[in-house]
Amino acid sequence: MHGGASAAPPPGATLGPSGLPLPRFASLKADRVNARVGPSLSYPVDWLYLKEGLPVEILQEYDTWRKIRDPDGSEGWVNKILLSGRRTGIVAPWQKGKSVEIPLKAEPGKEARAVAFLQPGIIGQIRSCNGTWCEMSFSGHRGWINQNLVWGAYPGELFKD
Repeated sequence: MHGGASAAPPPGATLGPSGLPLPRFASLKADRVNARVGPSLSYPVDWLYLKEGLPVEILQEYDTWRKIRDPDGSEGWVNKILLSGRRTGIVAPWQKGKSVEIPLKAEPGKEARAVAFLQPGIIGQIRSCNGTWCEMSFSGHRGWINQNLVWGAYPGELFKD
């Protein structure tokens, strides 16, 4: 993991050739990332990602290439130098376009005070997850969100950055 982070791999994870668990979450390191049909430059580009920090799930490893899945479910191969171990998460992407506000809490717990309300689809940095709640930061706001509402952390996953 990046930056001294410790994480328990998701249930059913295996170790990839890199020695890191598969699957695992990461984020895009650049604001322009080509996702290819296969694991080399000889394969055509299938997707162009334009969002640095977008959370992605690493599904497979082949040499310096990683097969990723994005929050919409699209898959492609990217070079590992374009990925970061920095954990980011997207808030309830399945609720995008609906008039729903997700509370960002002052501390973990249903009864905790809300410090902000988030729109589905917003991306933030995940600082830690305790298996039920994730501590995240979003452009100046920091707080806790129910882990089941974060695409970028597995249900029940424990980690601290």
